[in-house]
Amino acid sequence: MPSSRASGRGAALITEGLFESARHSTRDVRRRITAAVLVAALPVCFFLSLLLGSTELSAPEVFSALWFSSGDSQQDLIVTAIRLPRSLLAALIGAVLAICGAASQGLFRNPLADPSLIGVTAGASAGASLAIVFGGTLLAGAGGLWWISLGAFAGGIATVWLVYRLSTSSSGTSVASMLLAGIAITALAGSFTSLLSYLASNDLLRRISLWQMGGLDGANYPRVIAALLVATMMLAFIPRFSSALNALLLGESEAQHLGFDVARMQRWLIVLIAAGVGSSVALAGTISFVGLVVPHIVRLAIGADHRYLLPLSAAAGAVLLLMADTLARTVIAPAEIPVGLVTAVVGAPFFISLLRHRREYGMQP
Repeated sequence: MPSSRASGRGAALITEGLFESARHSTRDVRRRITAAVLVAALPVCFFLSLLLGSTELSAPEVFSALWFSSGDSQQDLIVTAIRLPRSLLAALIGAVLAICGAASQGLFRNPLADPSLIGVTAGASAGASLAIVFGGTLLAGAGGLWWISLGAFAGGIATVWLVYRLSTSSSGTSVASMLLAGIAITALAGSFTSLLSYLASNDLLRRISLWQMGGLDGANYPRVIAALLVATMMLAFIPRFSSALNALLLGESEAQHLGFDVARMQRWLIVLIAAGVGSSVALAGTISFVGLVVPHIVRLAIGADHRYLLPLSAAAGAVLLLMADTLARTVIAPAEIPVGLVTAVVGAPFFISLLRHRREYGMQP
């Protein structure tokens, strides 16, 4: 009798091991497929963003402008001076927003979390609005956009610093307190932005409204270089916390028992997320839903392992924002829609459908 029980237990363990092995194998296959799709989609979407627009260009004309540009013809100027910096900026901003969103969701252990929860988006918007309203003659000069960008970046960093100070005590930093402080500061920054909108003239009010909608129409090569530096910093440092974020999924105490300095990780990630999102808002205005939807979709496809989730989210964010910006430039050409509106209009219904799909199959968000 004991031998039969032992053999039954052994068979159960073998069966469980086989199922676990099959589960890992399936997950690996899905990761490879997802990575291959994104690697193939990124150059295709980038080329389409150069090809499509209010002025019709053929594929040979785009290739000629990229590789043999003399800078004299209209096609060369459209591709190299207008569409190329805009496409590069869209890809870089999309990657930064998505990887910051994935890091935020891992930090707060909630797949519905967003970088705006810690107030950086609202603070950056308030800083930009302040620069627009009180910038005076600076907005009329060539450095107007840089002045607004500086205000947005300063506002985002100041807001996150305030949230961090409010949630930190002698016993450490509380994530729950940080969320509550972020909600309160976001409301305060939103009220401040509304006050500035009320005080602004019609022209300045339009500037504030367009900034809050997000847009890439101010793209140029200096902005691309700035975005490249920010994206390089995010892609170089945030993935270093992949193992710590994986451990944090088990809980803060469990991660500490596994040897991770949770408080230090929280500080660094908060600084990186604030710098990434604040810089993105400074360079392109408020672009919503990229940091929320993209990591959620990638997580559904490959699982919650941050070693793969972070880089693949960055690639998917670049693809999404390239597609959204191309749509924004072409749907009512020659006019264009602010890209932030496109991401919100497309992202919100898609995200709702994802939530309904998960609920129908009895899964938790």
